[in-house]
Formats: sequence, structure tokens, C-alpha cells
Amino acid sequence: MTAFEKDTTNNQNLSLLIQLRWLAVVGQVVTIFLASSWFKISLPLLEMGSVLVFLVLLNIVSIWRHQRLESVTNAELFFEMLLDVAALTVQLHLSGGASNPFISLYLLQVSLACVLLETWSAWTIAAAAAAGFVWLTTVFRPLALPDASAQDRFSLFLQGAFVCFVLTASLLVLFITRITRNLRARDAHLATLRQISAEEDHIVRMGLLASGAAHELGTPLATLSVILNDWSHMRPFRTNADLADELAEMQNQLDRCKRIVSGILMSSGEARGEGTVRTTAAAFFDELVAEWQASRSPRMLDYSNALTQGEAIISDPALKQVIFNVFDNALEASPNWLGVSVRSTGTEFVLTVRDAGPGFAGEILETFGKPYRSTKNRPGGGLGLFLVVNVVRKLGGRVKAENGATGACVTLNLPLKLLSDGGAHGA
Repeated sequence: MTAFEKDTTNNQNLSLLIQLRWLAVVGQVVTIFLASSWFKISLPLLEMGSVLVFLVLLNIVSIWRHQRLESVTNAELFFEMLLDVAALTVQLHLSGGASNPFISLYLLQVSLACVLLETWSAWTIAAAAAAGFVWLTTVFRPLALPDASAQDRFSLFLQGAFVCFVLTASLLVLFITRITRNLRARDAHLATLRQISAEEDHIVRMGLLASGAAHELGTPLATLSVILNDWSHMRPFRTNADLADELAEMQNQLDRCKRIVSGILMSSGEARGEGTVRTTAAAFFDELVAEWQASRSPRMLDYSNALTQGEAIISDPALKQVIFNVFDNALEASPNWLGVSVRSTGTEFVLTVRDAGPGFAGEILETFGKPYRSTKNRPGGGLGLFLVVNVVRKLGGRVKAENGATGACVTLNLPLKLLSDGGAHGA
């Protein structure tokens, strides 16, 4: 567990401890009032009231601490719980010592310490409670009980013990369940962080493989380019129109392969932001859609751009490749029609891609963005959307997939701040 996660959990536990202390103050006020007015037991109200004032002041300081600072250490929780044990000991000292049925409230303090504190701290609280119990057997102010028989006094003791049992049991159930919920939330968050770390490590390995493959492909592509250039000057190719056209098409496809390799090297290279270009959001998406449309030639593409010309961003090849991936998946599912729209909410760009295909399968939607989750039944299936989700997440955005009335819909929310020139784009 990281220090940050531990501090966050301790902060939540301090909040629970504050609530418990308020309940303790209210409970003591009610108990003192009933003992004095209902059972006619003479109590040192001034001294016991001073302890209650101390608990209230301690809670005020704890609330200030909880609101002003982000982290709470185990030592701070331990010190506050030690003060709670001391306050309970003083109250019991003023009201009969170990013979007071409410002495079992020590068990509540020890139980909470076992859940909230580290092992050494919990043992120290247990030792402090035990020492307080032993001290109260010899040093205490006897209760001035009204004249009553021994049986009546024993009945009064049993009533107090029952009230203490109900109070302790209720508080244990209330607060330990809430503390356990905090721990479960922390564990779930840690599991999510581990999953993200594993996915990012997977992306790094894929990037290294892609970069290595791109470097290896560079030499044969350069060799082919030289050969095609030599052929273009040979008489058979210059005099035969059909061969010249085929040679030109081969050269175009070779140039495209070289651009793809260059894009891979820029997108997975050593420094993110290499090859980036300052532009506007409207121009970026217009050029992106035009480039994709020219290379894929979809039968029908409905494109809507509601962006203004003044929103400046930095064009990144990695982001372009991610969006191309979404377009390619939509085109594969729906060759006859594709709908693309982009708009701005003021803080982020919203790119929506719709198709008229069969939509996502239920298990794909449940595990959307996980690697190798695909219905295409081919090696590497599902990696495209996996990269889309993770690259967008690294940009601070999010990806949403759903099925519409006539097909699937994928929405990318891209934060303007991180794509702008003044953002953390180059981080």
C-alpha cells in the first residue's frame, strides 16, 4: 500500500472517529442527566462536564485537521484514541471506578484501535485500557447511591450493564462496517491502479515491438524505393503505359508504407510530442477526416464539425492514429455508412463515431478496452480499442461505447487543456 493510499484511508477513519466522539459526548450527557434526575445519583457534575468540554475541543481541533490537511498519519490517530481512553478513564474515576457498568466501553476503544491503527498502536491502546481498569479498582470516587437494598443496587447495575452492552454493540456494528467499507474501497482503488499499470506496461512492450519493426522495415522499404526509381527510367516501363501506371501505383503504395512507418516511429518514439504541429481543433479534425477518407474510400461518410476556428491545439500523430483506429473499426462493421461528428463543450472536445452495423456484443461492452476482447476471431483482435482507450486515458480523456438504434456508437471526450499549446501536452 502506498503512503498516499494509507493517508487517504486514515483521513476517512479520522472522520469516523470524529463522529464517534460526538456520539460519545451526547451519550455521556444523556447518561449523566438520567443518572442525576431519574436515579437520583449524586455525581460530580462540574468535573465530569469539564471532561466533556475537553472532548468537544478535541473534536473541533480534529475537524480543523481533517478539513485543512490531506494526510493523517497513524501516530495522529493513535494519539487521539489515547486521549479518548484517558477521558473515559477520568469519567469512570469520577463515577464509581471499576464498579461502574460502563467500564466495558474500554472494549469499544480497543476494538476500534484494532481496525484503525497499526499493530503496535493497537497493542498500546489495549495496554492503556488494561492499566486504566487496574487503576480504577483502587483509585476512584465512590458513587453516592440513594438508600436502597443490595438487590435494588444489583438491579441498577444490571440495567446499566444492559444499556452499556446495547450501546457498545450498536456502535461496533455501525462504525466497523463503515471502516470495512473504507478498506474495501481502498482495495478496489488499488486493484484499479494495478490494472492500469499492467495495461500501460503492455502498451510499452507493444510500442517497443512496433518501433523495432518500423526500424527493421525501413531498410527494405528504402531498397524497394531505389529499385522502383531505377525501373521508372528503364525503356520497357517508359514505353508501356500499363506498366508505367502499375509502377506508379506501386510507388504510391510504397510511399504510403513509408509514411505509416514514420508515423509509428513518431507515435511510439522516445519523446512524446516529436513531430507535433500547432493547429486549430477545427483544422485538425477536418484534415484528419479528409486524410482517412482519401486512404480508405468509404461508400458514405456523414461528417459534421461544429468547432470554431479559434480553439488552438497541438496535433499529435499518436492521437491521429487513435482516431483512425476508431474509424477503421466502424468502417469494418458498417462498410455502407459512417457518421462522424465533433463539437466542443468549452472544456473538452467530443468526437462521436456512429455506424450502421450489428453493434457491440454484450460481453465486448462489459470488457470494453481490455486487450484481446474481440469477436473477429483473429490474432491480435481487440488491440485496436485497447490502444484507443489507454491513449485517450493518458491524455486525461475518456472513451464510451454503446449500441444505438441502428448500430454502434463510440464517443471520445478529449480535454481541451491537455491538447492545447499551454497544456501538459508534451509531458
